[in-house]
Amino acid sequence: MANTASAKKAVRKIARRTAVNKARRSQMRTYVKKVEEALAAGNAAAAAAALTDAEPRMMRAAQKGIVHKNTAARKVSRLAARVRTLMGQKKPA
Repeated sequence: MANTASAKKAVRKIARRTAVNKARRSQMRTYVKKVEEALAAGNAAAAAAALTDAEPRMMRAAQKGIVHKNTAARKVSRLAARVRTLMGQKKPA
């Protein structure tokens, strides 16, 4: 248990940050799920629109330290590749 004033304050700060990070992570996952659902339904237009919404949220989560930047980049890349495949486009050079 924290027994100094600074340690008690640190516990409060950590609790606040944890709540914010949980909300951001949840929001990111929700938007990724929307892309996944559109891909599963085979709806290319909806998948592309959902990816457009999801990408900035994923990269912002990486910026804020919620996920590693390479993890976010990898997820965006893989989702984008799946959307391109669904749309019948080839990989850009």
